[in-house]
Amino acid sequence: MSYDRKARDRGQVALEYLGFLPILLLVAMAAVQLGLIAYTAQQAGTAARAGARSASLEPGTAQQACGNAVSDWLADGTSCSGAESGEEVTVTATIDIPSLVPGWRFDPARKTATMPLDH
Repeated sequence: MSYDRKARDRGQVALEYLGFLPILLLVAMAAVQLGLIAYTAQQAGTAARAGARSASLEPGTAQQACGNAVSDWLADGTSCSGAESGEEVTVTATIDIPSLVPGWRFDPARKTATMPLDH
């Protein structure tokens, strides 16, 4: 009789594990998504600084410098806008945050950098 009880216990543990597996997968995907959000924000900051640095040296080059500073797989969702005001240039980089799960939507990452114009 004890063998029969051990077999049932093993089956119950397997079913409990299968019931908990979707929760584990959701937590893992959420953790990876958070990392992707942080990475995209970091890339937006890098793109804004690169665009501002380039535009401070040569006006009109912010967009190209922004695009070159971003990872290739994020470049399609990247846009930069620059504005000169007095003795400085300000560039804002906007990058769409990719989603791992269909239906999960995020606002784009936006970062701004300001550099003095180099005359």
